[in-house]
Amino acid sequence: MKLPEGKKGTIYTIKSIKGNEEINKFLFTLGCFEGENISIVKKLYSNLIINIKGGRYGIDNDLAEVIEII
Repeated sequence: MKLPEGKKGTIYTIKSIKGNEEINKFLFTLGCFEGENISIVKKLYSNLIINIKGGRYGIDNDLAEVIEII
């Protein structure tokens, strides 16, 4: 499933990232890559606050859509 479909407070594992090269590089700098744990801290209207490796980041739904989780 895609990250925006996830539930707040649940820890997921990133299955894959299906963006273009620029998006993939950006997410990699946040520590977002296959096999890493990710959780949704808060869902806003068009944004998500996520937790990766103890860091919290705000990303928009378009960016979150490229992250597949299990």
